[in-house]
Amino acid sequence: MGIIETAFAAARAREARVILPEMEDERTAEAARRLEAEGLAEPVALAEPSDELAEVLIATRGVKPAIAKRMIAKPLIRAAAMVAAGQADTMVAGAVAPTRRVIEAASLAIGLSDGIDAPSSFFLMVFPDGREMIFADCAVTVEPDAAGLASIAAASEASAQALLATSRVALLSYSTGTSGSGQSVDKVAEAVRLSAERGVGVKGPLQADAALNPSIAQRKGAGEGDANVLIFPSLDAGNIAYKLAQELAGAQAIGPFLQGFRKPVCDLSRGATVDDIVSATAITLMLGD
Repeated sequence: MGIIETAFAAARAREARVILPEMEDERTAEAARRLEAEGLAEPVALAEPSDELAEVLIATRGVKPAIAKRMIAKPLIRAAAMVAAGQADTMVAGAVAPTRRVIEAASLAIGLSDGIDAPSSFFLMVFPDGREMIFADCAVTVEPDAAGLASIAAASEASAQALLATSRVALLSYSTGTSGSGQSVDKVAEAVRLSAERGVGVKGPLQADAALNPSIAQRKGAGEGDANVLIFPSLDAGNIAYKLAQELAGAQAIGPFLQGFRKPVCDLSRGATVDDIVSATAITLMLGD
């Protein structure tokens, strides 16, 4: 059973609540109807501003009550606060709002998981041969430093455990080990060291072939060559790689999904179809299990 079918089955068993704050959008409204009709999730209505939701921002961000009340007037922030307050299990947005607004709302109301320094994103890549992988970060973090890469690796490891049941994380570079040198290689090597300090199991620096091909990995002394999570050194590299995989290998790119928050949040593409919204919601719910 593929990841989408698995996500649908898990969603039906969980009976979770989802807040979709962009119900004025026809695609979102239709997706909400399908989620409910197919037993995938219970869409909950966007709450009215309240002291309870304002308290979320006071507790999470330490803002003054008057400021919290003004912030809660914004639908995205209010929806994220509903998730933080336990009124919904996840927020799915972005069909209308830009990514930065979705991230802002989740950061303000939900906050980051322990050990995560900044939010990031990943694509779930499904290849024609059945392989399922996580590519990160391909949509949010433009030029992460070593600590940022280690944070992305930690969040991606957790995402892989939730979606793929196992995580084998490779930090990619143009160098395998010390075969090459340069600022980017040094950054990746430092990220590997920082990851080890926080108990995240990663391999790197690795060239892509050493990360994915067992025989090449063996020749280069680079481990098993069986990574299912690829961490790219920059947004340039990640975005180019996932689009090449789509166009040249026929891979399906599902996402991007936000990661690193205390509770799952989905940032939709503004070109998302109804099917995309339904599938993304089911997969996002798996991240919260």
